[in-house]
Amino acid sequence: MDAATKDAAEGAERLSESRDKILTELRKVIVGQDAVIDLVLTALFTGGHCLITGVPGLAKTRLIKTVADILDLSFKRIQFTPDLMPADITGTEILEETGGHRVLKFVEGPVFAQIILADEINRTPPKTQAALLEAMQEYHVTASGRTYPLQRPFFVLATQNPIELEGTYPLPEAQLDRFMFNAVIRYLSEDDEVRVVMATTGDEEPTLASVLSGDEILAAQRLVRRVPMVEEVARYAVRLVDASRPGQPNSPDFVGRWVKWGASLRASQSLVLGGKARALIHGRFHVSVADVRALAPAILRHRIVTNFYAESDGVDADTVVDRLLETVPAPASGMSGP
Repeated sequence: MDAATKDAAEGAERLSESRDKILTELRKVIVGQDAVIDLVLTALFTGGHCLITGVPGLAKTRLIKTVADILDLSFKRIQFTPDLMPADITGTEILEETGGHRVLKFVEGPVFAQIILADEINRTPPKTQAALLEAMQEYHVTASGRTYPLQRPFFVLATQNPIELEGTYPLPEAQLDRFMFNAVIRYLSEDDEVRVVMATTGDEEPTLASVLSGDEILAAQRLVRRVPMVEEVARYAVRLVDASRPGQPNSPDFVGRWVKWGASLRASQSLVLGGKARALIHGRFHVSVADVRALAPAILRHRIVTNFYAESDGVDADTVVDRLLETVPAPASGMSGP
């Protein structure tokens, strides 16, 4: 085994151990929701952002705050409300008197932290939602012609209620596309809900330990990008995304009937990068078709825009993704994985 291979194997082992430590701490507070937790960790180790969708009361905010508590990173919570303005997020310039002179000074907003909880992001109008666009993509903020860098790692975890609930604003497609995942959090099983009720109505408060520093997370993100992927698996990811676009030569008939807009190039990139992180998290230094397929619903559901015919047929984006996974042929030689 050469030195590079040995370093990669050791890095994969460390990342898998880090994931286990994070899960140990999270499970002191969060019951169930393993699929959502895996997506949040995958986004963390790839430098992506995660949107968590679910009805009120399913511990969306509690999950994110717990993740922030066990990572050695700065944390800010932004409560999105209808009257929130863009400057309330990014910051603003104020007039300050210094030595007899008045100068403009930029006061940083809450976006200047490493973990941002954008709570109920669809409670505020699109103009304010868009204030996060530059930060999420470019990792800096521009105000009055000046650019202010954000500290890395920078990780946005947003929550939203389903858009059909009263008082919400659907996120614009450009904003949605900045999120690597849209993780749907669902109701717990009866046994898990009993555990939650018993734990949250008692007087014990769990003590959480800090697990990872910013430098360790950045090292993990660099390692993820070094994971090899055979071209056949990458091509499968691209074909899956391309098939979601109506009018393309390889798109199925049901896409032409139900889909207005298909997934973007970012979806292909997210499938590949997310597949690499998922492989490492499961202790492998290669990406399989199974990794791509496991992440496809969370990566594609918020990037596929259905049309009137889909609504009339009772079809949503998740149904389209399921049909795509059934229809687009996977390479037989793709390495297997969990």
